[in-house]
Amino acid sequence: MNDHAKEIRKGRPVGNANDITADLIAVVVAVNGHEPRVLTIGRANALPSGPFELGHRSLQSGLRSWVEEQTGQPLGYIEQLYTFADRDRVGTGQRAISISYLALTREEEAMQSARRRWQRWYDYFPWEDHRSGAPSMLARVLRPRLLKWADSAGDNEARRERRQRAAVAFGFDERQWNEELTLQRYELLYEADMVGEAAGGQPSAALSSAAGESMIADHRRILATGIARLRSKIKYRPVVFELMPPVFSLLQLQRTVEALAGRLLHKPNFRRLIEQQELVEQTGETTADTGGRPAKLYRFRHGVLDERAIAGTKLPLTRA
Repeated sequence: MNDHAKEIRKGRPVGNANDITADLIAVVVAVNGHEPRVLTIGRANALPSGPFELGHRSLQSGLRSWVEEQTGQPLGYIEQLYTFADRDRVGTGQRAISISYLALTREEEAMQSARRRWQRWYDYFPWEDHRSGAPSMLARVLRPRLLKWADSAGDNEARRERRQRAAVAFGFDERQWNEELTLQRYELLYEADMVGEAAGGQPSAALSSAAGESMIADHRRILATGIARLRSKIKYRPVVFELMPPVFSLLQLQRTVEALAGRLLHKPNFRRLIEQQELVEQTGETTADTGGRPAKLYRFRHGVLDERAIAGTKLPLTRA
């Protein structure tokens, strides 16, 4: 059994090849220093996870128990993400089902320790951060290799289909970049054997930095699913406030949303939209941490959730 399988199987009784096991796995996210980070264990190449056991009262309680045991990190907001059940996902010959959850925590609670690491999620997906413009690796490294993979298909129709998928996912050929297609982009690179987790994935020196850091088994695919969910959800539910301190400036809020989306926001539109939806209220205090004039401090209006069915922030994800 390889090291990846051993790490996933740790603490689980060994059964025969016909057994079906169920794991609980957590994508725990915080924003620290305007960088989105994910909670990892081991050599920072695994997400916290463990088997669902008879002693667990529920799936959520089991997940909370495993994360706290492995990392010492208590969980606040969590929601079920997706159930992964592909055949032989962990390379053990067993059918392993992973029930994944997305969890959000605040910066002050996201402390490093010997038991856990908070890694930038753009270390795993370097092509996803467009806050300073499109990464040069897209045109310089990924596009030519994806086109080469597309042209290796057996017939014209397959070649055309591969080229179109790459163009839509990565915004090639003057198409718009869609930040929510994180999972599709990773799966396309996986299919093209351009990431370390793929069966034939032996990235060259030129490709390795563009391909991002690998994770065990399909943990990077699960992380990509969590990123895509969160990028979508911040547009129609106020979950971003689960990542904010109790009081914050509007600039801090904007920078947090930009960090998650990997895109810049139009500042006046963002502030106008936040105020129109009455998501926040002033505290009467200011901060000088912005480096300029003292900025007003705000807090999230929890009462807004009781007052109406909130339609969401409808964030203006356009470049400033």
